[in-house]
Amino acid sequence: MRLFDSADEMFTAQSYPATTTDLIEAHGHLTLELPNGSETIADVLGRLTEETYDTENEARLAAYSAVSQKGIGRKGYSDRDPIAMGEDGPDQVSF
Repeated sequence: MRLFDSADEMFTAQSYPATTTDLIEAHGHLTLELPNGSETIADVLGRLTEETYDTENEARLAAYSAVSQKGIGRKGYSDRDPIAMGEDGPDQVSF
């Protein structure tokens, strides 16, 4: 499931070009359900400077970049990257 499934229609239905303010005014009330809570589109886009988005994809990528830590799973978790030498990392967990 993609992070913005609940807002996909919003990005698609919006006419472009659109500004950050346009998106907040039209869709700010929409709630995104995130792995560790929820945020509204207004919360997310309110973290950005005023921009003009020419396409749906530009607006969606800007929103992805502004999601808080509620949008990530386990903070600091990676099953691929080893901890760098000299750094303390999370204890290994065996399932």
